[in-house]
Amino acid sequence: MPHNLNTASFFLLRRIKSMFYHAYNSYLDNAFPYDELRPLTCDGQDTWGSFSLTLIDALDTLLVLGNRTEFQRVASILQDTVDFDIDVNASVFETNIRVVGGLLSAHLLAKRAGMELEPGWPCSGPLLRMAEDAARKLLPAFETPTGMPYGTVNLLRGVSPTETPVTCTAGVGTFILEFATLSRLTGDPTFENVARRALRALWKTRSDIGLVGNHIDIVSTKWVAQDAGIGAGVDSYFEYLVKGAVMLQDEELLSMFQAYDRAIQNYTRFDDWYLWVQMHKGTVSMPIFQSLEAFWPGLQSLLGNLDSAVRTFQNYYSVWRQFGGLPEFYSIPQGYTVDKREGYPLRPELIESAMYLFRATGDHTYLQLGVDALESIEKIAKTPCGYASVKDLRDHQLDNRMESFFLAETIKYLYLLFDPTHFLHGGGTEGDGSWEEGGEAGECVLGAGGFIFNTEAHPLDPAALYCCGRHDQDRQELQDILLTLSQPGSQSKPPPKQTEGGSQSESIALKPGEKKTPPLLSCPVQPFSARLSILGQVFTDNT
Repeated sequence: MPHNLNTASFFLLRRIKSMFYHAYNSYLDNAFPYDELRPLTCDGQDTWGSFSLTLIDALDTLLVLGNRTEFQRVASILQDTVDFDIDVNASVFETNIRVVGGLLSAHLLAKRAGMELEPGWPCSGPLLRMAEDAARKLLPAFETPTGMPYGTVNLLRGVSPTETPVTCTAGVGTFILEFATLSRLTGDPTFENVARRALRALWKTRSDIGLVGNHIDIVSTKWVAQDAGIGAGVDSYFEYLVKGAVMLQDEELLSMFQAYDRAIQNYTRFDDWYLWVQMHKGTVSMPIFQSLEAFWPGLQSLLGNLDSAVRTFQNYYSVWRQFGGLPEFYSIPQGYTVDKREGYPLRPELIESAMYLFRATGDHTYLQLGVDALESIEKIAKTPCGYASVKDLRDHQLDNRMESFFLAETIKYLYLLFDPTHFLHGGGTEGDGSWEEGGEAGECVLGAGGFIFNTEAHPLDPAALYCCGRHDQDRQELQDILLTLSQPGSQSKPPPKQTEGGSQSESIALKPGEKKTPPLLSCPVQPFSARLSILGQVFTDNT
C-alpha cells in the first residue's frame, strides 16, 4: 500500500476511534445500565430487553480498536451484573444477534484480549455460559408445530399464550450462525438442531417461482405479507444461508441460497437495483430501495459475484451522495425519499459492503465512501453526548436515539475498511504469527483468519467450532470403544489362562467353522486427530 495512503489511513483510524469513544463514554456516563443512550436528552432507555444492550454490543468493538484493558473491565462487569432471569418480553431475533452473538464473539476473542482463560477454552468460559443462558431463554419460542419460532418470548415465562404467530422471514432464518457456534462449542446439539429445523421449514414455504414473502404465520405457514425482496424483514435470512454455508462448510445451505438467488436475479433485479415483487406472480409491488438492502453487494462479493456487486454498490452510493446518508426508503422511479421513511439511524450496511468490496477489489472508491460516511456522521449526527439517529435526511432533524448497532457495526466496519492488516482480516501478511492456540492441550489453531461476521457485525472464528467439535467426536469414539469392551456380550468368553510366567496363553488354532475376529483395538493406533497429514493439513477418517 502506498505510503501516503498509510498516513491518511492512520489519521482516519484515529478519527474513527475518537468517534467511538465519544459515543461509548457518553453511554457509560449517561445511560448505563439502560439498553441505549438518548443523545439529545443525555439519559438512557431500555429498548430490546433490559440487559445493558449497548455494552454487550460494543464489547468486541473495544478489542477491534485495540483496547484490551476496557474489554477486560467490561467483560467482568457484564458477568457480575447481567441477569437473564427477568420478567421482560424480548425480541427473539434481536436478542440472538445482539446479545448471544455479542457474548459469543467476546468469548472467542477473550484470549487475544489477555483475559484469564479456563482450561479447555474456547470450549468453556464464563462469557460462553452467559451466551448459552441467553440462548436457552429463547428456546421456548421454537416449540411450535413447524419449528419456526415466535417473534417474542418472555425471558422468565416463555411464550405468552396471546403471542401473535405472525413473524418476519428474517426472524425465522437468522439463527444458524450463533446457534451452531453454541452447539459446537458446548457439545449440546439442541441449538443447532432448532435453527436447522426452522430453516428447513421456511425453505418448504417458498412460492412456485422460488421466492419467499415478508411475514409468515409460523403455525399455519400461510404468508401474511407477500412482498418478496432482499430488504427489511428478509435480509439476514439470505445472509445467514451464505455465511452459514461458509462457516459450517454446508452444501445444503449454499444450494438453498443459490436457488433463491436465481429467483431474485430473475424477478426482482432491474438495472442493478432490486425491487419488491409479489412472491407468487413476480409483478412489481414496490419500486423502492431500502437502506437495509445495502448489505447485498458485500454478500455477493463473498460468493465471487463481483461485477453485479460493484454496479449495485454504485447505485446505492449515488443515493448516499444525494443525501449524506441512506434514507430508510428511496423511491427508484422518483429518485427521492418516501414519505415517513426519510430517516437514517446511522446504519452500517453500505459501509459493510464497502469493506468487503475494498478487500475484494482494492478500488479506492470504497475508501471514499468511508471518508464520506465519517464526514456525514460527524457533521449531521454528533451531539454533546453521543451521536443521534437522523430523523429526516432532507433537513437533518435528529431523533433522540443512538442504536446499539452504531457501536457494534457502523464504527467497526468503518474502522476495518481503513485497516487492511487488522487481525480480523487475517493479520495482513501470511504467517505473521497472529494466530493462537486453544483446546484442552493447545492443539487447535485459532484466530488465523476467515472470521465470519454475524448480522450485528460480531466476528465468529470458524476454527473454534471444529476445535471443540472434534474433541467431542474423539471422546465419543473412545467412549464407544470402551463401552463395547465393557459390554457383557463382548466378555462372554472366560479370560485367558495365565501361565506360570504370567503371560497369556491362548490356542491360536481355530476350531472347526470358527472365523478369526479382529481385535477391537488393533495396533498400531494413530492419534485420533492425525490419521494422515499432508502439507500441514490434518485429515480425519470422515474428511
